[in-house]
Amino acid sequence: MSIHRIPYLFVLFCLCCTFLGTAQDSIVQVTAQTGDGIYSLLRRHGVDPTKYYKDFLNLNKENLKSDHQLYAGNVYRIPFVANDDRIAPDSEEIEKMQYPIFGDAYATVEPLSNRLENTVYYLISGHGGPDPGAIENYAGKLISEDEYAYDVTLRLARELLSHGAEVHIIVRDENDGIRDNRILDLDTDEVVYPNKPIPLNQKQRLKQRVDVVNRLYLQNRGKYQRLIVTHVDGRASGTNIDVFFYHHHKSKNGKRLAESIHETFNRKYKKFQPNRQYTGTFKDRSNLYLVKNTLPAIAYIEIGNIRSKKDQRRILDPDNRQALAKWISEGVLLDFETSSNQ
Repeated sequence: MSIHRIPYLFVLFCLCCTFLGTAQDSIVQVTAQTGDGIYSLLRRHGVDPTKYYKDFLNLNKENLKSDHQLYAGNVYRIPFVANDDRIAPDSEEIEKMQYPIFGDAYATVEPLSNRLENTVYYLISGHGGPDPGAIENYAGKLISEDEYAYDVTLRLARELLSHGAEVHIIVRDENDGIRDNRILDLDTDEVVYPNKPIPLNQKQRLKQRVDVVNRLYLQNRGKYQRLIVTHVDGRASGTNIDVFFYHHHKSKNGKRLAESIHETFNRKYKKFQPNRQYTGTFKDRSNLYLVKNTLPAIAYIEIGNIRSKKDQRRILDPDNRQALAKWISEGVLLDFETSSNQ
């Protein structure tokens, strides 16, 4: 099935809090749970994240991942808020969404905004089923392109859902979920939406994906629709590559989508790796079967070379895979909000 929004009532249990200092300048310390973000953590404790986000960053700047993500299990300090400026805390029943395809640890998706309301995204991770894509021996085990592309795709789907998008995951593995491991076990049980076995023949495999996306596209005619395809490269082992993007040369929307994500990556590299130039490109490559034959505007992404020791740090580390998904989602938001303002 495609991902649907199913209301789910989730009872939040109050966290044990420690108060420091006097009542006027007290700071609450709380433990972040799996799936927590700064916004959800603040709202849960009656603090308006739109007002106190920067205060939270200042209090916890040494205890955050890149892109201001939280470490599950770590203790964070919540800014003091006067009683008359508090919001109703999310400590009773709030509506969240459940998506089992993300696995037990990530199945609950908390709505963060409606910035992508009325949009539809189709996500395809490369290869799958009988075709693992590029493979490499790492620490005595085989690692494959399809497993890592799929993990990034799931993380991206979760990000887009949290901002109100309708998301269709085209290549699916119902029992993998998002995995926080470096080595992702290779299997062959992926299917194509809704539950179609993946052919071994390459052209049949690609045509199957094109047919599914185009059928869904026509069903959603009139909506804002985009396609994102994620691959991991498999060139020579000594070749390091930055994340790069393809689009169709005749598609202005596809070019803007690829360019928006590329621009986001360039900005992130300047912020988090200021001493290293980002060399990823975006360009047209209209002869690729998926780029040529799918109806939605498409951004085709290569996230790294699985055979490169340097790129493996980006691909194998689960925090880096999450950062990749987060950055792609920010590029998607930039693309949509730019197009909406034109």
